[in-house]
Amino acid sequence: MAGKCIDHAFTATSALGAASDPTYAGAPSFMRRRFTKEPDGAAVTVWGVPFDASVSNRPGARFGPQAIRRASMIFDNDPQYPFSRDLFEAMSVVDYGDCLLDYRLPETAHEAIRTQAAWLLERTGFLLTLGGDHSITFPLLQAHAGQHGPLALVHFDAHQDTWPIAVAPSGESRVDHGSFLIAAVEAGLVDPAASIQIGIRTHAPESCGLEIMHGDEVEDMSAAAIAERIARRVGNRRTYLTFDIDCLDVAYAPGTGTPVAGGPSSAKMLSVLRKLGVLDMVGADVVEVAPAYDHADMTAIAAATVAMYMLGLRAEAAGGSPDA
Repeated sequence: MAGKCIDHAFTATSALGAASDPTYAGAPSFMRRRFTKEPDGAAVTVWGVPFDASVSNRPGARFGPQAIRRASMIFDNDPQYPFSRDLFEAMSVVDYGDCLLDYRLPETAHEAIRTQAAWLLERTGFLLTLGGDHSITFPLLQAHAGQHGPLALVHFDAHQDTWPIAVAPSGESRVDHGSFLIAAVEAGLVDPAASIQIGIRTHAPESCGLEIMHGDEVEDMSAAAIAERIARRVGNRRTYLTFDIDCLDVAYAPGTGTPVAGGPSSAKMLSVLRKLGVLDMVGADVVEVAPAYDHADMTAIAAATVAMYMLGLRAEAAGGSPDA
């Protein structure tokens, strides 16, 4: 046991380097990254947004960040497949913990998310968010567009999320998890001409000008062809990637609020993600994990793996080939 430690999330003295916790024990930060409220200088900051007050079906995504962190304990800090590297050898990554929200005042949540995300983006190179329902992507896009300008959006989902924005009795418009995207387009946060949706298996009144790859089309295409089409649509634009776990078929991701049958496998979508290193990705999130409906943590494991792939792409971009 010489040189070993436990609770790396608290005992680590650096944001670099692998942990040695056993996979079944220790503090469950995301991939055992050091917990800190001082992310200044980190290449990547991971945080959770435990909010699900805007769902239209089953609640529970507020427990998503916890579940994804717990599932990430399965990564044993060997070189991560398929990236053939210790992701943290040269890329500093910290876990900031969760966004502070007032559960008594859910109408204040989006502004709190936007404000805290903007604060983090001033201090870190890249923000990886664990949700939470999909409405949280709207304030995240506000924060990222505030730094980078209008973004290309790569959107993995079973739903278009372009339903009309509802108006509350007070006269205020409200954005829920089915309207975050139309709100982002109307606010000028997303450039539809450089944006694409993958895995859509429902109809909405508006496309908002985004390119749509429907579920049946995705089923008939190879992962390489899907990734090539994404890259062609996005070009060299700064890009935000949002992955709603219900993009996956319910067989692979039952633990979500609005599951839709007929979707792709986790293997296929992970293969697509693996090929997206050509994108200039400036931010990302994984949302809609609702562990109360999960079985054997299969949805949380899929989401944690999606998030790990996002880190893998960042590590490759920062460090080049592992053989270099």
